[in-house]
Amino acid sequence: MDIGKALESAMIWFGDAMWGTPLLVLLLGGGIYFFFYSRFVQFKHFGHAINVLLGRYDNPEEKGEINHYEALSTHLAATVGMGNISGVAVAILTGGPGAIFWMWVSAFFGMATKYFTCSLAIMYRGKDSCGQLQGGPMYVIREGLHHSWHWLAILFSVAGMIGVLPIFQANQLTQVIHDVMLAPFGLGDAYYRSEWLSFRISDLMTGLVLTALVASIIFGGIKRIGTVAGKLVPVMVIVYFITVLVIIFLHIEHVPTMFKLIFTDAFTGDAVVGGAVGSVILIGAKRAAFSNEAGIGTAPMAHGAAKTDEPVREGLVAMIGPAIDTLLVCTLTALAILITDSWLTTSKEGVSVTLQAFNAGVPYGGYILALCAAIFALTSLFSLSYYGEKCYAYLFGAERKKQYLLIYVASIILGSVASLKAIISLIDGMYATMAIPTVISAVLLSPKVMAETRRYFARMKERGRA
Repeated sequence: MDIGKALESAMIWFGDAMWGTPLLVLLLGGGIYFFFYSRFVQFKHFGHAINVLLGRYDNPEEKGEINHYEALSTHLAATVGMGNISGVAVAILTGGPGAIFWMWVSAFFGMATKYFTCSLAIMYRGKDSCGQLQGGPMYVIREGLHHSWHWLAILFSVAGMIGVLPIFQANQLTQVIHDVMLAPFGLGDAYYRSEWLSFRISDLMTGLVLTALVASIIFGGIKRIGTVAGKLVPVMVIVYFITVLVIIFLHIEHVPTMFKLIFTDAFTGDAVVGGAVGSVILIGAKRAAFSNEAGIGTAPMAHGAAKTDEPVREGLVAMIGPAIDTLLVCTLTALAILITDSWLTTSKEGVSVTLQAFNAGVPYGGYILALCAAIFALTSLFSLSYYGEKCYAYLFGAERKKQYLLIYVASIILGSVASLKAIISLIDGMYATMAIPTVISAVLLSPKVMAETRRYFARMKERGRA
C-alpha cells in the first residue's frame, strides 16, 4: 500500500468537500453584507487608515504588543507570500484567466470583512491561561457571544493549528530552489523510493535547512517576528513590484488584451471543464482566501496584538491588507503569467509556471524570482507560526504553546517532500473550516462594530482629526 497516495486522496477529498456552495455563500455573502452594512468604510476612511498606519495616532501607553505597522506587516508577511507567486498560477491553470476577476471581487468585499473581524479582535480581546491579553476569533467568540456559541471557538482553533502549518510555503520554496539552483546543473534529481514513500532527496535536505532557519526566528515570539517582518515585507514587495512592472512594460502591447481576457473568461468559464462559470468563481474565491485570508480569521490574531485601545483604528489598518495583497501583488503576478503565455506553454504547476514567466519576461528572471520567493516564503514561515501557537494555547494552555512550535517546524520537512495537490487541498479544507466561526461571529457582532465606528468618528470629528 502506498501511504503517500492514500493520504493525498484523503486530503483532496477533504478540500473539495469543504469548498462547496454554502462556504462560497458564507464568504462572499458575508463580504457583501459587511460592505453595504459598513456604508462603504473602505472608501470613506481609507485616508484615515493610512494616517493610522503611519503612526500618527500611536500611543505607547495603550495595551498590546506591537504597533499598527508591525501588526499589518506581520499579517502581510503571512499573506503576501507564495500564495501570490504560486497561488495565482494555480488559479489560472485550474480556473483560467477569469479566476483572477473573482479573486478581485473576493478581495474587494474582503476589505470590509477585514474591517469587521479585526475591529472585533480589539473590542473582544481576552486573557489566556497565563493572564496575557490576546485577540482572535476564538476570543471574540468567547468574550462576545453566549456560551452556547463557544464550540465555534474550539472548531476555529483546531482547524487553525493545521491550516497555518507552513507546508505550502515550504513545498514551493523547495521547488524554486530545485528549479533555479539545482536542475540547471543536472543536480537534485535523485529519489528515495520505497513501498511506502517516494521523494527527492534534495527536497528533504532543503527542508531540513529551512527548519533550522525558521526555528531560530519563531522561538523569539511575536516581537521578533514583527521586527523581522517589518523590515522584510517592504523589501520583498518593492523588488517583486519593480520586476513585474519591467515584464509588463516589455510586453505592454499585450496588457489590454489580457485584461479583456480576464473579464470575458470570468463569465464564460471557457478555461474549465464544461465551461462552468460557477467553477471559475469557486476557484477564484478559494485562491483569494488563500492569498489575503479575508474572513478566514488569521488576520484578527495578528491585529489583535496591536498596541491600541481603539478597535476602529485596527480595523481600518487591517482592511489595507487585501488591497496590497490581492488587488496589487496578485494582479501583477497574473499579468506576468498571462502576457508571457507561460500558462499555455508549460506542463509544470504552481511556482514553476511563474518561474517560466519570469525567465521569459526579463534576463535572469528566474534568479530574481528565486530571491523574491525566498523572502516571500521565509516571512510567511516566520509569521504563520504565531497564528498556530495562539490556537494551540487557546486549546491546551498558554504555558504549553511552545509545544506547537515543535510541530510547526517539523511540518516544514513534510511540506518539502509532499505533493503540491495534496497540500493545497488540506490547507483549502482547513481555511474553509476556519471561515465558518470567523464569519458567523462577525455577522452576529456586526452591530457592535458599527456602534463603535459611529462613536469613534464622532470623537475624531470633535477633535478635528477625522
